[in-house]
Amino acid sequence: MGAQESLEGARLALFGMPYDGTCSFRPGTRFGPAAIRNVSDGIETYCPIADRDLEDVRFADLGDLILPPGDKLESLQLIEQAAGELYNRGIMPAGLGGEHLVSLSLVKAAFRRHPDLVLVQFDAHLDLRDDYLGTKLSHATVMRRIMEFVDPSRILQIGPRSGPREEFELAKKFRTYRPDTVSPSELSALIANRPVYVTLDLDVLDPSILPGTGTPEPGGVSFATLQNWIMALSGSQWVGWDVVELSPDYDSSHVSSVVSSKIVRSMILASTATLC
Repeated sequence: MGAQESLEGARLALFGMPYDGTCSFRPGTRFGPAAIRNVSDGIETYCPIADRDLEDVRFADLGDLILPPGDKLESLQLIEQAAGELYNRGIMPAGLGGEHLVSLSLVKAAFRRHPDLVLVQFDAHLDLRDDYLGTKLSHATVMRRIMEFVDPSRILQIGPRSGPREEFELAKKFRTYRPDTVSPSELSALIANRPVYVTLDLDVLDPSILPGTGTPEPGGVSFATLQNWIMALSGSQWVGWDVVELSPDYDSSHVSSVVSSKIVRSMILASTATLC
């Protein structure tokens, strides 16, 4: 995508988080970061919707973190440490997953520096279970863990359409919007002038657009809708973001990887719009 290898002068840094130790249906998100990079050579750096080019953005790609297989706690600690080091250098972290649990570490690092942040979650699922199969740390519980330190009134959930009744009852404490019920302008107004962290689970997209994910859910949004939502936040004060839950091996056409790569391009451009 035109990333530089050095952090010198970078305003944003990508890094992969190849972890999928708690996937509840179909594993394989650990291959997501590599798949996004592999197809990115075929992606134009210019985005006509944003009317901006990645070549005009100073950003680095640090490759994938080396995470110990089977060690969930150590993996989460390493991810949080990597994000913290970037914040210490004045560089915005941008993580490529991996499963959604990895977002917990990134949001912790962001919250430590921006306790007034607003968290925007694009997702087919609420991820509000208190535990899943006896574990408190899972991609199905990640937002429940985040709400233990981020006030629910500062969390916007966009696109959820699947989950048990209990989760949707709990979500009433949040600002939750079903697919296609919030316009880009409304989303921008909800953020106002507060710092924003964006976590984007790719299963918010309809499976007809992105089948390569571990938990596909029919009834999702289109690529154009998601891209417009992202671009609506271009004027916001981004403090970090992640894109998670691509499982490329479930889509032999590689279309899911291409879609994911274009979403990452949109996230880079939107998050750096006020920095360049």
